[in-house]
Amino acid sequence: MTTVVAVVVTFGPDLELTGTLLRSLSAQVEHVVVVDNGSPDVTGLRDLCARADVRFEPLATNTGIAAAQNVGIAAARDLAATHVLLSDQDSVPAADMVELLLAGLRAAERRGDRPGAVGPVSVDVRSADEVMVYRDSRWGPRRSPCTPDTDGLVEATFLLASGCLIPLDVLDDVGGMNEAWFIDHVDLEWGLRARRRGWTLHAVVAARLDHRLGDRLVRLPGRRQEVHVHSPTRVYYLARNTVLLVRSGLLPVAWRIGYLVWLAKLTAFNALLVPPRWRRARLAVRGVLDGLLRRTGPLRVRPGTGSP
Repeated sequence: MTTVVAVVVTFGPDLELTGTLLRSLSAQVEHVVVVDNGSPDVTGLRDLCARADVRFEPLATNTGIAAAQNVGIAAARDLAATHVLLSDQDSVPAADMVELLLAGLRAAERRGDRPGAVGPVSVDVRSADEVMVYRDSRWGPRRSPCTPDTDGLVEATFLLASGCLIPLDVLDDVGGMNEAWFIDHVDLEWGLRARRRGWTLHAVVAARLDHRLGDRLVRLPGRRQEVHVHSPTRVYYLARNTVLLVRSGLLPVAWRIGYLVWLAKLTAFNALLVPPRWRRARLAVRGVLDGLLRRTGPLRVRPGTGSP
C-alpha cells in the first residue's frame, strides 16, 4: 500500500496562497504536515492548519530548510508514510501531480532504473518560458528543455525540493537533508548523494508545479535564460554553499570548475547590477571565506546589532 505524506515548510507565509496549497495537497495525498520554521506569529497559520485538518509542527527558531524538512520527514514516518512529498509554501501543484509522480516512479522501475526520487516540471509563474529541469552537462547541471523519453521521463542531475517525491526506503539509504548547509544547494547536495548511492532522479514531464524561485526574475542582454534575484542574505548562503559543494567530493573536476565560474558570475552580478550592491558584494565575499573555513549553519550576526 502506498501512503504519501506531504511536508510543507513555511516561514511567514502568505496565508491565502498557503491555504490554496494545502487544499490541493490534501486532495492528493493521505496526510499533510506543515513545519513552520520559526515565524514570529503562527496564530493564523495554526488556525489554517486546524481548518484544513493537517498536522502542524511549529519550530521555536529558524533552523533552516534542511532541518525543517527532516522534522517533517520524521513526522511522515510517524504517519506510516511510504513516500514523502516535499513542498515550499509558495508552490501550487496541478490537481494530478502526485498521481503522475507515482506513475513516473513505476515507469522508471519498468525501464530497469533504481528511482530515488521523481519531481514535476517546475514552471515559474512570473515567466512565460522559465522551466526548471536540470540535467548533466560538461560543466555541471544546466537548465534543459523538457524533451522526454518515450516513457515521459527526463533523467535529472537533481530535483528542486518543492514537488520532489521520495520513497522512505531511499531516505533510509541516502540519509536526510544536510542541516549544516541551512538553505541553498540542499536539494542539489542530496541529489548528488543519492546518485552516488546508485539511485536515479527523474522529472516527470506531464506533472506540473507552479513555483517561485528567488525574489524576482531579470533578463540580461545577450542571455536567453532569465536570472533569479535573491535577497542579500541568500547570496551569502549561495556563495558559501557553492564553495562547500566544490569541496564536498561529490563533483567531478569539470563540474568543480563550472561551479567556480558560476560563483564568480553570481558575485559579479550582485556586486555590479543589483542594489544594495555593497551589501551583496560583502555577503558574497563573506560566504566564500566561510566556505573556505568550512563554517556552516546560519549566518552569524554581530551581537546586539542583528547585522551580519
